Amino acid sequence: MKEVAILIHEDAVFSTVSGAMDMLIHTNRLFHESGKPMPFKITLVGEGNENAYLHNPEPYVGYSSITNVATPGLVIVPAFYGDRSVTLQKHKALINWVSNMNKKGAEVASLCSGSYFLAEAGLLAGRSCTSHWFDKDDITSRYPDVNFLSDKVMTDDRGIYTSGGAFSSLNLVLYLIDKFCGRDVGIWASKMFSLDMDRTSQSHFAVFMGQHQHKDNEILKAQQYIEQNHQQQLNIDEIADHTNMSKRNFIRRFKKATQNTPFEYLQRVKIESAKKALEKGAQNINILMYDAGYNDIKTFREVFKKITGLTPQDYRRKYSRDVPELEGVDVYHSIN
Repeated sequence: MKEVAILIHEDAVFSTVSGAMDMLIHTNRLFHESGKPMPFKITLVGEGNENAYLHNPEPYVGYSSITNVATPGLVIVPAFYGDRSVTLQKHKALINWVSNMNKKGAEVASLCSGSYFLAEAGLLAGRSCTSHWFDKDDITSRYPDVNFLSDKVMTDDRGIYTSGGAFSSLNLVLYLIDKFCGRDVGIWASKMFSLDMDRTSQSHFAVFMGQHQHKDNEILKAQQYIEQNHQQQLNIDEIADHTNMSKRNFIRRFKKATQNTPFEYLQRVKIESAKKALEKGAQNINILMYDAGYNDIKTFREVFKKITGLTPQDYRRKYSRDVPELEGVDVYHSIN
């Protein structure tokens, strides 16, 4: 039996707690109804002596404080709300507990932004991880020794597991059920919870929001120039001239401010423009390609798939909806 401790606290996103708990409970019930020993012992774990946050359905789930719980086989850390720095400082005791459990042999899994707890605990140094795609810039800035894979739905690196954003984190729970209970049970869980076992990428969910959270005014000026003129045949020399910088200095400062090279940034702006057109139902890929600033259909498709994980046609099929546009709203700049 795998002893699973699910962390719980007042800032936790309870849907990630209850989602993981529900999947493990139903897997236990499958075994119980088949006359087999249940594979998981599930315990909610927090700082207090009592669970004041979430109903735990006995007899399948218990509760324990971090001072009383025995070393589990697996610790699951949920996503959390709130300012990252404030919340991490507030729950330092829980983070230290996660670190200590790992030192004693427990594997650790994070759901969505729960990866911050793992990084603070020192468990992601030199490891690959993922989280919500929105967290990429902040995590790579805070923890430069972490190999952050923003396109991945989940990672498994030497007993440390991380998952992608929001409800995609349930794909990690499915993966763990499959890993610990066998492929037949994994397939059953995939069908029971309507989760795709083969889903590996979350990159097509990402919304490129411009990476404006820095204080380099000259680079902000360059970003604005790129966003307003991305459909033209821009080159790096031209953009550097616009900021009155040498090309070498411009590239260095741009990368430091945005975590992207100017060329990478230009490509992401172009593809974001193409995504918006596809979401609005654009039918002619060639026209859309020219409007986004590309002249070669092969290059456009290759870059689009590299960034989103989907071809333009597949992206349109997945996200195109016949919905009215909001009058007066500039979708791209309203999110910056």
